[in-house]
This record gives sequence, structure tokens and C-alpha cells, in this order.
Amino acid sequence: MSEIAQSGGGGKKGGKVRSKKTSTRIDMTPMVDLAFLLLTFFILTTTLSKPTTMEITMPEKVKEDDKQPEVNEKKVLTLVLGENDKVYWYVGITDPKVTKANFSKDGIRKVLLEKKAEIRDMIVLIKALDESKYKNLVDILDEITITNIQRFAIVDVTPVDKELVKEAI
Repeated sequence: MSEIAQSGGGGKKGGKVRSKKTSTRIDMTPMVDLAFLLLTFFILTTTLSKPTTMEITMPEKVKEDDKQPEVNEKKVLTLVLGENDKVYWYVGITDPKVTKANFSKDGIRKVLLEKKAEIRDMIVLIKALDESKYKNLVDILDEITITNIQRFAIVDVTPVDKELVKEAI
């Protein structure tokens, strides 16, 4: 709303006759109210981004009298996560040939796709050394998802794995 404020223009007799000066003043109160209403509207109608999490189903505790399922060693691909974003992989358990790869599309993703095509019902074992980073584990789980591998497990590193990685370096 606006209002016109009038002030008197000289009241002396016999002096110069001055015209009355008019000035306008704009009341900003409704504008501020409108700004707060708009701000409230946009805050309440926006959807806040929800944090995304990666779901990992952990196995149940193994009882001592339970028999572990037997797996053909030729169907097991082992990935050992090392330092400096390196991945060491080998197939089988007896007399494995360890090869080094990285996290590029021509690295471990290519290996996973080739081995998935070669080995039917392949099982991937993921082992992270103490020197590897958490990011490496997340990256390898992303690669597993991208290559659509259904059977994988995160397991502990054995002393044999550590020796194989040292030999591969």
C-alpha cells in the first residue's frame, strides 16, 4: 500500500508562495510477508535428497557341526584388493596364477566379464588386504553389480593370499 505524505509549504504572509511538495512512501510490509510466504512454500514443497546406502546381506554365524558346502575350485575367482588401487586375481586354489589389474574398464571389469563368460556358475571371493582402502571395496562391489555377477562373498585374507600378492608384485 502506498500513501502520500504531505507537508506544508511555507506559512508566511507576504512572502513567496511556494507550491506544496508531495512525496510518496511505499509500505514494504506486504512485500516482506509475500517473500516469507513464497520461501515457506518452496521449502515445504521441495523433496530433500535421501542418502543412498549399499545393502549387504551378511551370512548367519556358522555352527561348528554344520557342514560347509563344497565348491569346485575351478569355479572360484578370487580378488585380492591391495594398496595403491590394485586388484590381484586368480582362478582356483591349487597352483594359482596371480595377475594384477586396476579399477578401469579395461582392468578388473574386463576380467570379470571374460571369466563370467568362461566359467559357468562362477563364485567371486573378495579379500581386502589391510593396505587397501574402503573405497576399493566399494568400487569392486560396484564392478560386481555392473557385470551382473550373482554369487560373491567378502571373506578374510589368508596368509597364502598375502604370499601370492607379494610374489605378484
